[in-house]
This record gives sequence, structure tokens and C-alpha cells, in this order.
Amino acid sequence: MPVEIIISQIFNGLSLSSILLMIALGLSITFGIMGVINFAHGEFLMIGAYTAFILQRFFHGQDSGYYFLLSLPLAFFVSAFIGLIVERSIIRFLYGRPFEGMLATWGLSLVLQQAARNIFGANNVEVSSPAWLNGGIEFIKGVQLPYNRLFIIAIAVICIIGMYIYIYTSSSGRRMRAVMQNRDMAACMGIKTRRVDSVTFAIGCGLAGIAGSVVSLLGSIGPSTGQNYIIDAFMVVVLGGVGNLSGTIAGAIMIGAVSPFFEFVTTSSMGKVIVFALVIAFLQWRPSGLFALKTRALD
Repeated sequence: MPVEIIISQIFNGLSLSSILLMIALGLSITFGIMGVINFAHGEFLMIGAYTAFILQRFFHGQDSGYYFLLSLPLAFFVSAFIGLIVERSIIRFLYGRPFEGMLATWGLSLVLQQAARNIFGANNVEVSSPAWLNGGIEFIKGVQLPYNRLFIIAIAVICIIGMYIYIYTSSSGRRMRAVMQNRDMAACMGIKTRRVDSVTFAIGCGLAGIAGSVVSLLGSIGPSTGQNYIIDAFMVVVLGGVGNLSGTIAGAIMIGAVSPFFEFVTTSSMGKVIVFALVIAFLQWRPSGLFALKTRALD
């Protein structure tokens, strides 16, 4: 295999890993703290993508290409706000009921997709890449690294750093870790666990919104955009270890690295089958994932 193709596949894998990481970060902390498997998580990615589309239409006809930078925080806050409403109105009443929670979030996924079809239409729409993201850097002769994919990787790195700072240095992040390790003990220490749940769910949805905004740089978006990534994001979470930030990063890199390779040497569908099989085989050997979450409990 030519070295140019190998480098291109590695770079494509890194950009895919970056997208999966931003989606899986939210899934990981949501399930790690709240025990909720959110099948509608991909639709918050869709909301972020449509936020970028709406902002592009708002700035239509203006020369400034920096609207996309504004779309990133806006996608976060819009998705987080809708996620907060969902948590307060639906998810809050389903804690400790995993099967009902899965059914409810699956239904919510269908509702959000249909709402997008009613508002934006069933056809996919395009988000134009800003002029400053066109082109790329020539890494070696015959291999160009597109600016838009480099931008996606940079945004993922910023999200990782931001989450590390938030979780490990802020008082709100310390409360989040306390609830993740032992909810009952955290409640006994005066931590308002329900408030932590709300904030956690909102942040997780906001991260998916950022992922949706950057996904719009890679192609058209539509009501089912989130479904293209949600299965891989779930694989990242279970492979890395639920609720573990380092494990999520490692899982995203592994899934993102091997998926383009297998899809290139076989087919797109067969590549996913091989990745599924490898993840299942790994979980048979290590069910808790790469990095198991350490918890504290009384014997």
C-alpha cells in the first residue's frame, strides 16, 4: 500500500476519532453519573448541525466567514438548553429504570428526527465551509491535510482540555466526580445529586451539539445525521470504560483509527462488522473496558 494512502487513512482516522470523542464524552459522563443510556444523543448532534445551518442562513450575503466560530458555542448552548429541558421533563422520572429509559429516549429520538423533517424538510442541507477552512497543508508530496479536518481535531483537543479543567479543578466538576464514585455518599455529604444530574446531562448534550456543528463541515446534514455516528460513539464508551475520560479518549482513537482502514481494505459495511466483532471480542476478555471506573462503596 502506498505511503500516501496510509498517511491519508491515518489522518482521516484522527478526524473521525475527534468527532466520536466529542459525542462519546457526553455519553460517557451521562451514563457514568446518571446510569441513563440515551438513545437520543445523536439527535443533539443533529441539533448542533442545524444550528450551524441556521446561523449560516442568518449571515447569508455577508463576506464574513467567521460565523462558523460563533456556531460552536451557540450549538453547545442550544443543545445543552434542550437537553436540560429533556432531563427535567422526561429523564428525571426514569432514574433506576433502565429499560423504560432506553424506550423513552428511543422514542424521543424519533420525535426529534420528525420535528427536524417538519421544520427543515426531509432532504439534506449543506453548510458551506468558510473560506479560511478551504484548502489544506501539503504534508508530503501527494498528501494534503485539509484545513477543515485539522480544525475538527483542534476543536476536539479544546473540548478535552476544557472537560479536564472542568472535572478536575472546578467545584462543580468535583461534585460530578463525587456523584459518579458514590451517589449515596455524595448525597449524605450535602451534594444535590439531582442538580448534578441536570448539569451533567446538559453538558453531555452540549458536547454533542459541538460535534454536530463540526460534522457539518464534512458534508450535508439531515434529520438522520446523528444516527450515522451514535453506534460508533456507544462502542467508544463501552470500549474505553463507562465514565472514564481517559478511557473515552483511548477508545475514540482506537475506533477512529481502525474503522477507516477496514472500510478501505474491504467495504464500508464490512468494515463496521469487523470493528464490531473486534470490540465484542475485546469485551469478552475485559468486560469493564480499557479503563474501569473506580468506585467506592461499603462492603
